[in-house]
Amino acid sequence: MKLKIAHGKELDFSDGPLVMGILNVTPDSFSDGGVNVASPVETALAMVEAGAAIIDIGGESTRPGYTPVPLKEELARVLPALRGIRQALPEITISIDTMKAGVAEAALAEGADIINDVTAFEHEPEAMCRLLAESRAGCILMHSVPLASKGACTDEVVAYLKSRVEWACRQTGMDEDYFAVDVGIGFGKSVEQNLELAVANEALHAIGRPVLLGISRKSVLGAVTGRLVSERGAATVAAVAVAAFTGADILRVHDVKSAVDAVKVAKALRIAASGLRG
Repeated sequence: MKLKIAHGKELDFSDGPLVMGILNVTPDSFSDGGVNVASPVETALAMVEAGAAIIDIGGESTRPGYTPVPLKEELARVLPALRGIRQALPEITISIDTMKAGVAEAALAEGADIINDVTAFEHEPEAMCRLLAESRAGCILMHSVPLASKGACTDEVVAYLKSRVEWACRQTGMDEDYFAVDVGIGFGKSVEQNLELAVANEALHAIGRPVLLGISRKSVLGAVTGRLVSERGAATVAAVAVAAFTGADILRVHDVKSAVDAVKVAKALRIAASGLRG
C-alpha cells in the first residue's frame, strides 16, 4: 500500500511501518509543551538521524481542555520551524498538524507534504477540500467525534473513517490513494476503547488506506501503568511494538529512536511468526 503526497511524492509501506516524529512548537502540549520552540530544526535533525521518515509539525495543542489558537499565532509558530526544517532536510516528508485551512495552505506553500487534520475536515470542510483539490497533498483524517457506543467501538470508527475518506474523495475529485486514517487515541474514548482501537489494525485495513496510530505518552498508557506523562517511555515502546506487529502503517511518536527499534523488533517477530505458520 502507498500514500500519495504533495510534490508528486509517495510513501511506501511495503517494507513495514514508518515512524513519524512529533514536533510540537507549542507552549502547552500535554507532554512536551515548549520543548521544541527554541530549536525545532535541531530536534528534526535528531529525529531523522534516529530513523524518522516523517516530521509532523503542530502549532496548536489539542490536549483535553486546550485553548484554541488564533490563525495568526499558529502561523507564527509553525512557519519559521517549517522553513528551517525544509531548508535543512530538503528530502524529508513533512506533515502539518492543523485543522485550519489557512495554516495548511501556508504550510504547503513552504514545502509541507501532508495535511494532518484531527477533525477529518469537519472543522473547515469546504476550505480544506478546496485546498486539497488544488494542492494534491496527502491527507490524514482522524476520528475525533463523540462515539455512540459505550463499549466496543471498532466497527463504528471504521465506518466513520471510511465515510470520511469517501466523502473527501467526492468533494475533491481525488482518488483514495491520497488519504490515510487515524483512530484518534485519546479523543473522547474510554480506556477500554483506546486499547481496543490500538490493536484493531486488521479491521481498520478494511478501509483500504494506511493506518496511523498516535498512542505515544497518551493517558491510556498512564491508566494502564500508573505512570506520569514523563514516565511513559517504556509503555509507549510496548504499544508501538504491538501496533507494528498487528499492522499499523505509521507510528506517531515523541521518542523516535526507541520507536524505530520497536518497529525493527516487531518486523523481525512478524517474519519469524510467518515462518512458523508457513
